[in-house]
This record gives sequence, structure tokens and C-alpha cells, in this order.
Amino acid sequence: MREAMFWEAAGDGRVRCGLCRFGCLIAPGKRGRCGVRENRDGTLHTLVYGKCIAEHVDPIEKKPLFHFHPGSRSYSIATVGCNFRCLHCQNYEISQWPHEHRAIPGSDLSPEAVVDAALRSDCISIAYTYTEPTIYFEYAYATAVLARRAGLKNVFVTNGYTSTAALEMIAPYLDAANVDLKAFSERFYREVTGATLAGVLACLQDYRRLGIWLEVTTLVIPGWNDDPDELRRLAGHIANELGREVPWHVSAFHPTYRMLDRPATPAGTLQRAAAIGGEAGLQNVYVGNLPVAGGEDTRCPRCGAVVIRRSGFRLMALEVHEGRCRFCGGGIAGTGF
Repeated sequence: MREAMFWEAAGDGRVRCGLCRFGCLIAPGKRGRCGVRENRDGTLHTLVYGKCIAEHVDPIEKKPLFHFHPGSRSYSIATVGCNFRCLHCQNYEISQWPHEHRAIPGSDLSPEAVVDAALRSDCISIAYTYTEPTIYFEYAYATAVLARRAGLKNVFVTNGYTSTAALEMIAPYLDAANVDLKAFSERFYREVTGATLAGVLACLQDYRRLGIWLEVTTLVIPGWNDDPDELRRLAGHIANELGREVPWHVSAFHPTYRMLDRPATPAGTLQRAAAIGGEAGLQNVYVGNLPVAGGEDTRCPRCGAVVIRRSGFRLMALEVHEGRCRFCGGGIAGTGF
């Protein structure tokens, strides 16, 4: 436990947290929405600094980040906790732990130890993932600074609700992010996650403005966010507000946690979503969580040739050199890092 960043006194012993876009007002002895930031005697503390609940060596494609150092390995870490309450969370055992238990679990793993483990594992990056990296910001920030000094990259896999001030602080050390744009309706965000669409869209603009390589993922849930008109608005927003080159991953939903009443996403729904992305002008649209022929391949936007062929999380062919297509020399966005 240590003092948190991004907070201010709010009178009567309360504190206002400014780490994410919820801006929690926290009474003495209470915790914020994330469950891992606690007001102790008028000072906000983080309860998860150095308390790692998960660590793995993953292919960068698992994040998913398809244009950021394709085929590389990323040392992935997380603590418990999340500021969202997604009904369909696939990692709910650790993300929602603090809402069901008082104690904070995790193995002691210092930022120095994370960087050392990443180097020994032949990783080129550290991924802050599995839960929401914003809620363990102090831990992630300290690790990211050390990682950069050691020649490693840093990536966030995030719900996109970090405050502008916090994102601006870590931006010099953050190389890439995959941000969930879970739907394109306030109703979905309110009822399924407890957050707001507007907050996520503002955060996405911050990522773009700060020059962090960005990829976007939408888990397509039957009956919730699979309406073609909504998908058109979502894809159009990415193309027009973030950039046509920004990769969009449309992924299959499988029933889990508190959303067991919905069926798994059919392959046809994902193929339709991918087609909508192409019609919106997006250059890089990928199908995930279901085997769809060619759905994970990267094509050159100039000549149409397959320049990165994937199977699952494995790289089968790489026809990109210094960020350009080997066949025609056209640029492949993001791959020139």
C-alpha cells in the first residue's frame, strides 16, 4: 500500500480521485469504484502496487495488437480490480474480486522484477492487461518508466476510461494500446458496463492526440450491439474521428459471468460486421475468437496482397519490411515501429 496519484482533498475527510473518468468521491475508510483505491484518514492509497495477480508471456497478437511488432512476445501483468462492472467480463474472477472480498490478493512483484522477467523471457514489450491497467496506474507507470530505460516497449489493453491527466503522464512511455469500444450506445454502456460511451470516445481522442498507436476491439454480442446500423455508426466513428488506418477487431462473444442468457456470436454476424467496417472505409478489419478464413490476415491497402498471414495467435507469413509492403512498397500502418 502506498499513496495514490491523482487525487485531492474534498472536505470532511473525503477525497476526489482523478485517475479515471468516474471521478469517485470517496468517504473515509471507503474505496472507489475500482475497489483498489482506499481513503485512509483523508489520504487516498492504492492497494495493489506490486501485487501481481497474473503474469504470462503472450504473443502480441493476443492483446490483440496486430500492427505493433507482429510476431513478438509481450510480458503481460495484472492486479485485481476494475472500474467497469461488465456483465460479460471474461476475467471476472480477478477483475471483480475486490467487490466480493475485502483482502487484496497477489504475489509481490516489483517493477524492477517485471522488467527483469520481460528481458529474460525475450519479450520486446510489457503489456498491462487482463484487468484494467488504469486502476493499477502507479504500478504500471513505475514499471513503464523502467521498461523504457531498458529498451522495452509498453502497451495497454484497456476499457478506455483513463482520465486525460493520467494518460498524458504515461503517454511518453506508452507505445500502443488496444481500447475496447464495446458498443455505440449510451444504453449499452450504462446497463452492461456502468460507464458512459461519451467517456470512452473522449479517451480515444486523447490516445489519438497523444500519438499512441491505437487499435480498437468490439466484442459483438447478439441482441445487444450487433444491430447493423449501430455497427455502421461505430465503424464510421473510427474511420472519421480516429483514422481509416486504425485496426478494428470484431470478436465473438461467448456466454460468461452474468451474461449467460445470450447465445455465442455466429460467424456470419462477425463477417457482416467486418464488411460494414470495410464499407466505412476502414483499411484493417479483423475477425477474432472464431475461425474465419482470412479473417486475421493483413492486406496491403495499396495492392491488396496479404502481407501478414495469421492462424490464431501464430504468425504464418510476414511480407512487411520497415513498415512497407514487400510487393508494392505501400505503407502498412503501425508496423514501422
